[in-house]
Amino acid sequence: MADLRSARAWTQADVAQRVGVSRQTINAIETGKFDPSLPVAFRLARLFELRIDEIFIDEQ
Repeated sequence: MADLRSARAWTQADVAQRVGVSRQTINAIETGKFDPSLPVAFRLARLFELRIDEIFIDEQ
């Protein structure tokens, strides 16, 4: 997700504000320390105009 954010010249704080979470949450998602809830994943997908599966990869 960091590459999507960087391509738009957005900071983690920018993304966090747009989807209604903390900057720390965005950092944790980007570093793989936290999986977003489904509502947050949908908001991120809408923000980046992608499908959820285009942003997040199931590594199990």
